[in-house]
Amino acid sequence: MAFPHKHLIDIREYSAEDIMMLLETARTFKQINERRMKKVPTLRGFTIVNMFNEPSTRTRSSFEIAEKRLSADSLNFGGSSTSTVKGESLSDTVETLCSYKIDLIVVRDRHAGVPRKIADISGVHVIDAGDGKHQHPTQALLDLYSIWEAKGSFENLHVGIVGDILHSRVCGSLIPALKIMGAQVSVIAPQTLMPARPDVLGADYASNKLDEVLPDLDVVYMLRIQQERLEGAPFPSLREYNQLYGLTQSRDKLMKPDAIICHPGPINRGVELDSFMADHPQRSVILDQVYAGVLVRMAALFLLLGGSNDGFDA
Repeated sequence: MAFPHKHLIDIREYSAEDIMMLLETARTFKQINERRMKKVPTLRGFTIVNMFNEPSTRTRSSFEIAEKRLSADSLNFGGSSTSTVKGESLSDTVETLCSYKIDLIVVRDRHAGVPRKIADISGVHVIDAGDGKHQHPTQALLDLYSIWEAKGSFENLHVGIVGDILHSRVCGSLIPALKIMGAQVSVIAPQTLMPARPDVLGADYASNKLDEVLPDLDVVYMLRIQQERLEGAPFPSLREYNQLYGLTQSRDKLMKPDAIICHPGPINRGVELDSFMADHPQRSVILDQVYAGVLVRMAALFLLLGGSNDGFDA
């Protein structure tokens, strides 16, 4: 069955069936990534441009690894190396790249809407690797994969997203993705880090009291305080934030026995998580999420480009 999408820009354009196809394909790539020879020729001959106009470690590195393991040719582009620093328009830069006869652009940008614009300009496949405070669909998919691996299903799951909801592009993709898959979603944050209309995000319940909601959660998803995006002082201090909203060892007893902890990284230890919870051997799936980033991005590249299954058993 052909994948019914050209781009991965807005997770709301995907159905539950589309998402499950991605997750199941990612699970297939898990088998490949755990053998000695991790490289397969499925995207040999395809050329992918990684246009990262904003700093990234996990997302960029996992896309680069995914491309190499699929045998695609890739060009890393962005930051101080881009011609936009010299005054060239985004349109001209994209058209220049497309003149190389590329097949797909992975783009991260601090401005919302840039991936959609690039898709309109270029005519090639586009994956949104994070745009401003808007969306981050591959992050949402790797989160779903990690939850699915740990829980086996999304049915009757209650997921709580805790922290900087206002500035989070993760929420822009993760909340609708969880809703598409049938999970219940709550957002928990101080009022200063909560959107004026949290219901617009699709969450079922909003609270400014973590301890009130924590006992009901199957998945506790902690967000990083994005200090680079904050304006003013939304809370008195990081210490006070940790006391009210940090997932600390003392809060472990409030959680369900089988509740898991997620975090998109990087972690600010001692702020949103203490080391006991971040490294909890039964609860924390944070490193599983990092690994899932490679698997899910391999799946997205493979499905969008219509790669061949040849070599899966090599």
